[in-house]
Amino acid sequence: MTTLLVIAKEPLPGRVKTRLTPPFTPHEAARLAEAALADTLRAVADASARRRVLVLDGASGPWLPTGFEVVPQGAGGLDERLAAAFAACTGPTLLIGMDTPQVTPELLSVDFAGCDALFGPAEDGGFWALGLAEPDPGLLRGVPMSTPTTGAAQRARLMAAGLCVRDLPRLRDVDTAADAAAVAAAAPHSRFAAQLARLGPPQGMGPRQSRAVTGR
Repeated sequence: MTTLLVIAKEPLPGRVKTRLTPPFTPHEAARLAEAALADTLRAVADASARRRVLVLDGASGPWLPTGFEVVPQGAGGLDERLAAAFAACTGPTLLIGMDTPQVTPELLSVDFAGCDALFGPAEDGGFWALGLAEPDPGLLRGVPMSTPTTGAAQRARLMAAGLCVRDLPRLRDVDTAADAAAVAAAAPHSRFAAQLARLGPPQGMGPRQSRAVTGR
């Protein structure tokens, strides 16, 4: 069975989802981040897996379900931190972030039959999931992260290594207010959607803009 890794930051104001500010306040953005993380961890908890590991920058909180190992993130840029997460694993491993609260246990209950790697592209040009049948941190080191071509570069790295890559469904990360509205609409029963609805219209936005953000 597969090890499932979630790489995440502790949802503290000013440290997470900073691109949601504005229109949301730092505290509101942190609440949305916490809801997204809780949804993600619940999906991982309900998925078929050998191990469930939270690779965390910060301290855990009441949003963490039972059954998870918690390990600190490594040092360096995101490519180095992702590489370190894989380096600590043996056997088939799938890594995801905390930015896709619409993810489901079914999407995460994966196998590597007929392939060496799993790749989940994100709509912003990055990737929401990366799976390796045999974890190799060298496949991530040096890949430029947080750019519109990150996903293409990472997938090209896998292909250049001679791996057989199977693509997972394309998902939308939550980075902006528009992303938040779209993801909440795609997962209307999620904690994330409920938190977005509780926050109401973001400060400084008119009725037409607020409807676009909240999906109402």
